[in-house]
Amino acid sequence: MGYYFETKKLSVGYRKRPLIQNIEIGLNKGEILTLIGPNGAGKSTILKSIAKQLSPIGGLIYIDRQSLESMSGAELSQKMAVVLTDKIKTEMMTCEDVVATGRYPYTGRFGILSGADNAAVKEAMELVNVTGIREQDFRRISDGQRQRVMLARAICQEPEILILDEPTSFLDVKYKLEFLSILQEMRKKKGLTVIMSLHELELAQRVSDKILCVNKSRVERFGTPEEVFTPGYIAELFGISTGSFDEENGSMELEAAAGRPEVFVIAGGGCGKAVYRRLQREGTAFATGILFQNDLDYPPARALAAEVITAEGFEPITEALVEQAKQRIDSCKRVICCKTCFGSLEAANRELLAYAKSRGKVTEGGSEG
Repeated sequence: MGYYFETKKLSVGYRKRPLIQNIEIGLNKGEILTLIGPNGAGKSTILKSIAKQLSPIGGLIYIDRQSLESMSGAELSQKMAVVLTDKIKTEMMTCEDVVATGRYPYTGRFGILSGADNAAVKEAMELVNVTGIREQDFRRISDGQRQRVMLARAICQEPEILILDEPTSFLDVKYKLEFLSILQEMRKKKGLTVIMSLHELELAQRVSDKILCVNKSRVERFGTPEEVFTPGYIAELFGISTGSFDEENGSMELEAAAGRPEVFVIAGGGCGKAVYRRLQREGTAFATGILFQNDLDYPPARALAAEVITAEGFEPITEALVEQAKQRIDSCKRVICCKTCFGSLEAANRELLAYAKSRGKVTEGGSEG
């Protein structure tokens, strides 16, 4: 076995009935693994089995070449910290008290914290920005604050492996990014291995070294984000029938407005996205172009527009494409130009704007720069 963390033909489930079988995972020390998949697919069951909160139905789990089954509770608590969705009992405990329980694997039978233990508690609370609420009753803080306190508790335990079930669920954007940055920093500096589930696919795609895809009680894919997020796969995994998810840039779009295009949008360089989404919200079908296939506006245009007139990236725009765009302008009621100026490779779109103006169809924008 060459991996730091590994499962062999792992089967998990409840009451001796397997839910997911033949789970094969291999992680090097310091890697981040994220489990993704629809609700109810079995992600939490896998995490609980790895954390020894559920007994595996079959197979083996190894940590640093040692079988999980052979580890005592004390040994495991110094190797692994766990933050699951289960509520913990915290009668009469401050937030600092809750974080400090992460040090109990090191304190001996009386649970007395040393100076080093207190320093670890302080550092963990600072890392996840909960120092300001350390004296507050844990039961009286918000869900987001509670999640951050529990994360501090796990970090305070100084584990080699961190198990997290939807750790960003109650965090706002600021704290989501801060927390995931902390995980990356800890894996670089301390070799922390992280195994977690996430609903935010764009975050999973960016933070993970490996992705495990769980669907219909089986593992569908295991590999790097590049191997997993192939075109069309996320729609298949989650059964997306309305709207779209773009695997290349991790963006979601709602369903395009139905019908023939009423508006033609001249865009490019990312300036068209807001207009595309506004038209979608209004229920207005639109066409757009001419966009290079490597343009920032191309992914949302492809998802939201009734028609996208496109050119190959880094290739000259042909007269035939310009003529196609002009014909579409003629068939639309109005034209929106998102550009305030045109670059040296955008002569065709400058020409389209002039053409639309000559037809009296420009209703927004229209500076030729």
